[in-house]
Amino acid sequence: MISLAGLRVLYGTFAAVDGLDLDIRRGELFGLLGPNGAGKSTTIRVLIGQRAPSAGSVHVAGYDVIREWDKVKPLFGYVPDRENHFEEFTGRRNLEFFGQLYNIPRSRAKEVLKMVELDEAGDLPVRGYSLGMRKKLLLARALLHEPQIMYLDEPTANLDIHSAEVVHRILRERVKHGATIILTTHNMEEVEQICDRVGIVCRGKLVALDSPLALKQQHTERKVDVIRKDGARLVFDMDNAASLADLSVLVAGGQVATMRTREFDFHATFLKLTGLAFD
Repeated sequence: MISLAGLRVLYGTFAAVDGLDLDIRRGELFGLLGPNGAGKSTTIRVLIGQRAPSAGSVHVAGYDVIREWDKVKPLFGYVPDRENHFEEFTGRRNLEFFGQLYNIPRSRAKEVLKMVELDEAGDLPVRGYSLGMRKKLLLARALLHEPQIMYLDEPTANLDIHSAEVVHRILRERVKHGATIILTTHNMEEVEQICDRVGIVCRGKLVALDSPLALKQQHTERKVDVIRKDGARLVFDMDNAASLADLSVLVAGGQVATMRTREFDFHATFLKLTGLAFD
Protein backbone atom coordinates (compact mmCIF):
# COMPACT_ATOMS: atom_id res chain seq x y z
CA MET A 1 0.00 0.00 0.00
CA ILE A 2 2.88 2.36 0.83
CA SER A 3 6.35 1.99 -0.63
CA LEU A 4 9.42 4.08 0.18
CA ALA A 5 12.51 3.37 -1.91
CA GLY A 6 15.80 5.05 -1.14
CA LEU A 7 13.98 7.99 0.45
CA ARG A 8 16.35 10.79 1.33
CA VAL A 9 15.34 14.17 2.76
CA LEU A 10 17.89 16.91 3.31
CA TYR A 11 17.68 20.03 5.45
CA GLY A 12 20.67 21.88 4.08
CA THR A 13 23.47 19.34 4.36
CA PHE A 14 21.77 17.37 7.15
CA ALA A 15 20.06 14.13 6.09
CA ALA A 16 16.92 13.83 8.21
CA VAL A 17 16.00 10.70 6.25
CA ASP A 18 18.92 8.85 4.72
CA GLY A 19 18.11 6.14 2.18
CA LEU A 20 14.96 4.72 3.78
CA ASP A 21 13.48 1.59 2.19
CA LEU A 22 10.13 0.52 3.61
CA ASP A 23 7.03 -1.32 2.37
CA ILE A 24 3.83 -1.16 4.40
CA ARG A 25 1.12 -3.68 3.66
CA ARG A 26 -2.52 -3.00 2.99
CA GLY A 27 -4.61 -3.50 6.11
CA GLU A 28 -1.91 -3.31 8.76
CA LEU A 29 -1.35 -1.06 11.74
CA PHE A 30 2.28 -0.05 11.49
CA GLY A 31 4.27 1.66 14.23
CA LEU A 32 7.05 4.02 13.15
CA LEU A 33 9.38 4.48 16.11
CA GLY A 34 12.63 6.22 16.83
CA PRO A 35 14.31 8.70 19.15
CA ASN A 36 13.81 12.44 18.69
CA GLY A 37 15.36 13.56 15.42
CA ALA A 38 15.37 10.06 13.94
CA GLY A 39 13.38 11.07 10.83
CA LYS A 40 9.88 9.88 11.76
CA SER A 41 8.08 13.18 11.39
CA THR A 42 10.00 14.06 8.23
CA THR A 43 8.91 10.76 6.69
CA ILE A 44 5.28 11.52 7.55
CA ARG A 45 5.63 15.01 6.07
CA VAL A 46 6.72 13.47 2.79
CA LEU A 47 3.74 11.10 2.82
CA ILE A 48 1.24 13.93 3.44
CA GLY A 49 2.80 16.19 0.81
CA GLN A 50 4.34 18.78 3.13
CA ARG A 51 7.93 17.95 2.18
CA ALA A 52 9.38 16.90 -1.16
CA PRO A 53 11.95 14.08 -1.21
CA SER A 54 15.53 15.07 -1.97
CA ALA A 55 16.04 11.64 -3.54
CA GLY A 56 14.29 8.31 -3.86
CA SER A 57 10.65 7.53 -4.55
CA VAL A 58 7.41 7.29 -2.57
CA HIS A 59 4.32 5.50 -3.82
CA VAL A 60 0.93 5.26 -2.13
CA ALA A 61 -1.60 2.79 -3.52
CA GLY A 62 0.57 2.64 -6.63
CA TYR A 63 0.58 6.42 -7.16
CA ASP A 64 3.68 8.59 -7.08
CA VAL A 65 3.19 11.16 -4.31
CA ILE A 66 4.91 13.85 -6.36
CA ARG A 67 3.62 13.32 -9.89
CA GLU A 68 0.16 12.00 -8.95
CA TRP A 69 -0.62 13.98 -5.80
CA ASP A 70 -4.20 14.71 -6.90
CA LYS A 71 -4.91 10.96 -6.71
CA VAL A 72 -3.05 10.44 -3.43
CA LYS A 73 -4.60 13.29 -1.42
CA PRO A 74 -8.16 11.87 -1.12
CA LEU A 75 -6.83 8.51 0.10
CA PHE A 76 -5.55 9.52 3.52
CA GLY A 77 -6.52 11.10 6.80
CA TYR A 78 -3.95 12.77 9.03
CA VAL A 79 -3.76 13.37 12.78
CA PRO A 80 -0.93 15.87 13.43
CA ASP A 81 0.92 16.13 16.72
CA ARG A 82 -0.08 19.81 16.90
CA GLU A 83 -3.70 20.84 16.64
CA ASN A 84 -5.01 23.33 14.12
CA HIS A 85 -8.68 23.70 14.99
CA PHE A 86 -10.78 26.82 14.49
CA GLU A 87 -11.05 27.90 18.12
CA GLU A 88 -14.22 29.97 17.72
CA PHE A 89 -16.09 27.14 15.96
CA THR A 90 -17.82 24.33 17.78
CA GLY A 91 -16.43 20.84 17.39
CA ARG A 92 -19.30 19.99 15.05
CA ARG A 93 -18.75 23.10 12.92
CA ASN A 94 -15.04 22.30 12.63
CA LEU A 95 -15.90 18.88 11.26
CA GLU A 96 -18.61 20.18 8.92
CA PHE A 97 -16.16 22.75 7.54
CA PHE A 98 -13.43 20.19 6.81
CA GLY A 99 -16.00 17.73 5.51
CA GLN A 100 -16.80 20.17 2.70
CA LEU A 101 -13.30 19.56 1.32
CA TYR A 102 -14.37 15.98 0.58
CA ASN A 103 -18.04 16.66 -0.17
CA ILE A 104 -19.00 14.78 2.98
CA PRO A 105 -22.63 15.07 4.18
CA ARG A 106 -23.04 17.21 7.31
CA SER A 107 -24.57 14.21 9.09
CA ARG A 108 -21.16 12.49 9.05
CA ALA A 109 -19.92 14.98 11.67
CA LYS A 110 -22.46 13.61 14.14
CA GLU A 111 -21.31 10.05 13.46
CA VAL A 112 -17.60 10.67 14.06
CA LEU A 113 -18.25 12.83 17.13
CA LYS A 114 -20.05 9.85 18.65
CA MET A 115 -17.23 7.50 17.65
CA VAL A 116 -14.67 9.53 19.62
CA GLU A 117 -17.14 10.21 22.48
CA LEU A 118 -17.40 13.94 21.83
CA ASP A 119 -21.10 13.94 20.92
CA GLU A 120 -22.10 15.71 24.13
CA ALA A 121 -19.46 18.40 23.56
CA GLY A 122 -20.07 18.74 19.84
CA ASP A 123 -21.90 22.05 20.11
CA LEU A 124 -19.39 23.70 22.46
CA PRO A 125 -16.68 26.06 21.14
CA VAL A 126 -13.32 24.30 20.75
CA ARG A 127 -11.62 27.01 22.83
CA GLY A 128 -13.24 25.38 25.86
CA TYR A 129 -11.98 21.86 25.03
CA SER A 130 -9.35 20.09 27.11
CA LEU A 131 -6.14 18.85 25.50
CA GLY A 132 -7.55 15.34 25.30
CA MET A 133 -10.78 16.51 23.69
CA ARG A 134 -8.81 18.49 21.12
CA LYS A 135 -6.78 15.40 20.28
CA LYS A 136 -9.92 13.32 19.80
CA LEU A 137 -11.40 16.00 17.56
CA LEU A 138 -8.33 15.70 15.33
CA LEU A 139 -8.99 11.98 15.03
CA ALA A 140 -12.66 12.61 14.26
CA ARG A 141 -11.63 14.97 11.47
CA ALA A 142 -9.28 12.37 9.97
CA LEU A 143 -12.10 9.81 9.99
CA LEU A 144 -14.61 12.01 8.19
CA HIS A 145 -14.10 10.63 4.68
CA GLU A 146 -13.34 7.06 5.82
CA PRO A 147 -9.85 7.10 4.29
CA GLN A 148 -8.03 3.99 3.09
CA ILE A 149 -4.87 5.26 4.80
CA MET A 150 -4.33 7.08 8.09
CA TYR A 151 -1.20 8.80 9.37
CA LEU A 152 -1.21 9.52 13.09
CA ASP A 153 1.47 11.44 14.96
CA GLU A 154 1.27 10.62 18.69
CA PRO A 155 -2.50 9.93 18.53
CA THR A 156 -2.94 9.17 22.24
CA ALA A 157 -0.80 11.95 23.69
CA ASN A 158 -2.72 13.84 26.44
CA LEU A 159 -5.43 11.17 26.58
CA ASP A 160 -6.58 9.39 29.72
CA ILE A 161 -6.57 5.59 29.82
CA HIS A 162 -10.21 5.25 28.75
CA SER A 163 -9.85 7.68 25.82
CA ALA A 164 -6.67 5.95 24.67
CA GLU A 165 -8.58 2.66 24.63
CA VAL A 166 -11.32 4.32 22.55
CA VAL A 167 -8.69 5.41 20.02
CA HIS A 168 -7.14 1.93 19.95
CA ARG A 169 -10.54 0.37 19.32
CA ILE A 170 -11.26 2.76 16.45
CA LEU A 171 -7.89 2.09 14.83
CA ARG A 172 -8.21 -1.68 15.07
CA GLU A 173 -11.72 -1.45 13.64
CA ARG A 174 -10.43 0.59 10.71
CA VAL A 175 -7.70 -1.98 10.06
CA LYS A 176 -10.28 -4.78 10.29
CA HIS A 177 -12.09 -3.12 7.39
CA GLY A 178 -8.94 -2.91 5.28
CA ALA A 179 -7.45 0.47 6.16
CA THR A 180 -3.69 0.94 6.42
CA ILE A 181 -2.47 2.93 9.42
CA ILE A 182 0.92 4.38 10.30
CA LEU A 183 1.39 5.85 13.74
CA THR A 184 4.30 7.37 15.56
CA THR A 185 4.40 7.07 19.33
CA HIS A 186 6.73 7.06 22.31
CA ASN A 187 4.39 4.78 24.23
CA MET A 188 6.02 1.34 24.09
CA GLU A 189 3.06 -0.35 25.76
CA GLU A 190 0.82 1.05 23.05
CA VAL A 191 3.11 -0.42 20.39
CA GLU A 192 2.82 -3.88 21.90
CA GLN A 193 -0.95 -3.62 22.28
CA ILE A 194 -2.03 -2.55 18.80
CA CYS A 195 0.75 -2.64 16.19
CA ASP A 196 1.05 -5.50 13.70
CA ARG A 197 4.58 -4.53 12.74
CA VAL A 198 7.10 -1.96 13.89
CA GLY A 199 9.82 -0.11 12.03
CA ILE A 200 12.51 1.49 14.17
CA VAL A 201 14.45 4.33 12.60
CA CYS A 202 17.57 6.00 13.90
CA ARG A 203 19.57 8.79 12.27
CA GLY A 204 17.33 8.59 9.23
CA LYS A 205 17.87 4.88 8.62
CA LEU A 206 15.75 1.80 9.28
CA VAL A 207 17.49 -0.28 11.96
CA ALA A 208 14.80 -2.92 12.67
CA LEU A 209 11.56 -4.17 11.16
CA ASP A 210 9.30 -6.91 12.55
CA SER A 211 6.38 -7.56 14.88
CA PRO A 212 6.79 -6.17 18.43
CA LEU A 213 6.98 -9.69 19.87
CA ALA A 214 9.58 -10.86 17.35
CA LEU A 215 11.75 -7.81 18.01
CA LYS A 216 11.61 -8.41 21.74
CA GLN A 217 12.47 -12.07 21.36
CA GLN A 218 15.39 -11.28 19.06
CA HIS A 219 16.91 -8.44 21.04
CA THR A 220 15.94 -8.77 24.69
CA GLU A 221 18.00 -10.91 27.06
CA ARG A 222 16.00 -13.62 28.86
CA LYS A 223 17.29 -13.84 32.41
CA VAL A 224 16.21 -15.17 35.80
CA ASP A 225 17.37 -13.35 38.94
CA VAL A 226 17.79 -15.66 41.94
CA ILE A 227 18.59 -15.04 45.60
CA ARG A 228 19.81 -18.16 47.35
CA LYS A 229 18.90 -18.85 50.96
CA ASP A 230 22.46 -17.97 51.97
CA GLY A 231 21.92 -14.49 50.46
CA ALA A 232 23.97 -15.00 47.29
CA ARG A 233 22.56 -13.27 44.21
CA LEU A 234 22.76 -15.18 40.92
CA VAL A 235 21.62 -14.63 37.34
CA PHE A 236 20.71 -17.49 35.00
CA ASP A 237 20.41 -17.33 31.22
CA MET A 238 17.14 -18.89 30.00
CA ASP A 239 18.63 -19.41 26.54
CA ASN A 240 21.61 -21.38 27.85
CA ALA A 241 21.05 -25.10 28.56
CA ALA A 242 23.87 -25.36 31.10
CA SER A 243 22.62 -22.30 32.97
CA LEU A 244 19.09 -23.72 33.08
CA ALA A 245 20.47 -27.02 34.39
CA ASP A 246 22.26 -25.19 37.21
CA LEU A 247 19.03 -23.37 38.07
CA SER A 248 17.15 -26.67 38.16
CA VAL A 249 19.66 -28.10 40.63
CA LEU A 250 19.19 -25.11 42.95
CA VAL A 251 15.39 -25.32 42.79
CA ALA A 252 15.35 -29.10 43.32
CA GLY A 253 17.69 -28.74 46.28
CA GLY A 254 15.47 -26.17 47.95
CA GLN A 255 18.25 -23.58 47.91
CA VAL A 256 16.25 -20.76 46.30
CA ALA A 257 14.83 -18.01 48.51
CA THR A 258 13.39 -15.87 45.70
CA MET A 259 13.32 -16.15 41.93
CA ARG A 260 12.18 -13.55 39.41
CA THR A 261 12.11 -13.69 35.63
CA ARG A 262 12.93 -10.58 33.64
CA GLU A 263 9.91 -10.03 31.43
CA PHE A 264 10.38 -9.17 27.77
CA ASP A 265 10.78 -5.42 27.69
CA PHE A 266 10.10 -3.60 24.42
CA HIS A 267 11.44 -0.39 25.89
CA ALA A 268 14.80 -2.07 26.47
CA THR A 269 14.70 -3.46 22.93
CA PHE A 270 14.12 0.02 21.54
CA LEU A 271 17.03 1.46 23.51
CA LYS A 272 19.32 -1.31 22.33
CA LEU A 273 18.41 -0.96 18.64
CA THR A 274 18.79 2.80 18.63
CA GLY A 275 22.14 2.72 20.40
CA LEU A 276 20.73 4.37 23.49
CA ALA A 277 20.91 1.35 25.80
CA PHE A 278 21.85 1.99 29.39
CA ASP A 279 24.87 0.24 30.88
